[in-house]
Amino acid sequence: MKIKTILLGVVVCLLAVTTCYASDPNMGTWKLNEAKSKLAPGAGKNTKVVYAASGYKIKVTVEGIDAAGKPTHNEWTGKFDGKDYPVTGDATSDARSYKKVNDRTLEFAAKKGGKTTVTGTVEVAADGKSRTVTLKGTDAKGKPFTSTSVYDKQ
Repeated sequence: MKIKTILLGVVVCLLAVTTCYASDPNMGTWKLNEAKSKLAPGAGKNTKVVYAASGYKIKVTVEGIDAAGKPTHNEWTGKFDGKDYPVTGDATSDARSYKKVNDRTLEFAAKKGGKTTVTGTVEVAADGKSRTVTLKGTDAKGKPFTSTSVYDKQ
């Protein structure tokens, strides 16, 4: 009897977590729409971004091309709680934080060696079919840049 109760509790918790993440409009696969984007000159670009549930956290996987045209891949796993979580595979950052502003908007910051290098917002359109990522930062030479990337949901 006790085992059945525990198993039922675990199943209910897993369903609750799955339902919570499934209702988040950020979740899923997003592909860069270069025609609608205004990318910073000479900068790399993230061509595909995937948000997926990973236990009680979110995993963000990013594929792209750096400024030299070489493929890039980085991953972040954390919560949308404004706290820094480690990034792997990104030469420009070693930590990233996301904070949920409302149901469709996230704020984020990327850091390298404890110093914030990029900040921005991710806003999913009301219809959930696209999202706009606006970021501001400084490049490796200390020059400020602004970039707006539009992604289509796949």
